[in-house]
Amino acid sequence: MAQGLLIIWHSRTGASQAMACAAHAGAMTELGSRLSSAEETSPADMLESAGYLFCFPENLGSMSGEMKAFFDRSYYPLLGQLEGRPYASIIAAGSGGDGAQLQLDRIVTGWRLRRVAEAMIHCTTAQTPEAILAPKTVSDEVLQACHSLGQGIAAGMSLGVF
Repeated sequence: MAQGLLIIWHSRTGASQAMACAAHAGAMTELGSRLSSAEETSPADMLESAGYLFCFPENLGSMSGEMKAFFDRSYYPLLGQLEGRPYASIIAAGSGGDGAQLQLDRIVTGWRLRRVAEAMIHCTTAQTPEAILAPKTVSDEVLQACHSLGQGIAAGMSLGVF
């Protein structure tokens, strides 16, 4: 039987990883949660989990390549097996983030996942090549919001709301 929240993340500069870790810490206060990198997450991991939080950067107006590769590996093996499970997303973006969110929403529509929270998009404002490639520090305020999101999703799952 599927249980717990699976937080699948990818990060190039640290922002998405830090936000995923904060959400995981919040989720652990309410329900079992697993943190898994997109490179290491398998379709079996998805089947074993009752809900999902996708955390990744937006690169060039879409989700990062490693996160897209995760979906490429997992989409068809999981088709028809995840209907109704809850999901939410956290995106680190240099400016918009909407392109990555739109891409995610199109993918999970095929799995028939159910969005349970508004997308959290953190804008780093990195616009130069140097700033884009530099390691990122995420503010305590943003990390607290991620913690609260993880906690809220886990609480809703634990109570049977989602």
